[in-house]
Amino acid sequence: MKQGMLFAAAVLCCCVFLLVGGKLQAQSPAVELQQLSQALSLSPEQKTRLLPILEAEAPKIADVKNNPSLTPKQRALEIRTIHQQSDPEVERILSAQQYKEWEVIRQQELERAMEK
Repeated sequence: MKQGMLFAAAVLCCCVFLLVGGKLQAQSPAVELQQLSQALSLSPEQKTRLLPILEAEAPKIADVKNNPSLTPKQRALEIRTIHQQSDPEVERILSAQQYKEWEVIRQQELERAMEK
């Protein structure tokens, strides 16, 4: 029962994220962190530790998204590679449940990249 409640909370959280933070990829790392904080219920320490990761990823992801020579699939693959480089560190910062939600958010970002 408790796991069901946690899963329901995670789904609700992701739905709220989609409604409120669907434009996450086009925003600054600080704004992205604020939206992630709401979606994942981040602690102040987690926010402090995640911000440098998001700041390091932002220019790389922007370069990929602004590269007109990439197909949507290539764009998604490049973004996935960037994510995979930082995911081990993020996994150490987040709880297991938060990391599962993080993965859903990352997957949604890849799907949006494929659409463009």
